[in-house]
Amino acid sequence: MNDIDKTNKSFEDIKHIDKNGVEFWYARELMPILQYSNWQNFEKIIDKAKISCENSGISVFEHFIDVNKLSKRANNAEVEIKDYKLTRYACYLIAQNANPRLKRDKVDTEKKACVTHNKIGKIVRKAIKEAGGTMPEELPTPKKSLKQLEKENKKIDTRVNKIKL
Repeated sequence: MNDIDKTNKSFEDIKHIDKNGVEFWYARELMPILQYSNWQNFEKIIDKAKISCENSGISVFEHFIDVNKLSKRANNAEVEIKDYKLTRYACYLIAQNANPRLKRDKVDTEKKACVTHNKIGKIVRKAIKEAGGTMPEELPTPKKSLKQLEKENKKIDTRVNKIKL
């Protein structure tokens, strides 16, 4: 077992297989392996990974499937929480978009964060290769960067808000 996160679970340890034999991972189980302790911070990484997927011309909905789960609180009340069923490719994109420093999520050092990031990246790259998938560096390069798209969206939002007034 790889010593990747504090629970000593590896990427393969959290893999699930559905009734059709298709493997998948839950985002909330991947989160601690990538050394994130806060869902809101991790969900921002998922959003970036979705944009990377979309910019590569690959269907986001096939790789990031919204699911809801029931979670028990301290008072035994059950609340519905958001999660995602992820493909290997989605996990790879998330690992690539993760903050390498991760200091805000209590990783001791930048070196440890980079080592963790690299371990996950190697596991996912190996899985993509074994599955006969396309390696990320062989995917088409998007015409616009994420920053360019965000800037354009901000301009559009500003225009829409002015029209509403």
